[in-house]
Amino acid sequence: MRGVVVTVDENELKLVLERLDTVKLELLRLRAMLLPEEKATAEDRKSIAAAKKEMRAGKTASLKEFVEELGC
Repeated sequence: MRGVVVTVDENELKLVLERLDTVKLELLRLRAMLLPEEKATAEDRKSIAAAKKEMRAGKTASLKEFVEELGC
């Protein structure tokens, strides 16, 4: 059986990676809904607030950047 070759341009790859980011977020939300709820500690709340502040300031990383940093 012969393999299939698929060619995508940079814009298509970017779109796929953005959609993967969205899927990842939805999976995390689902996991959070299904897992037992825990009370956040003061340290957790502080970390969450800092992360939200970074997101509002536009300091985010794409899934592609994250994967490249991990060397996967």
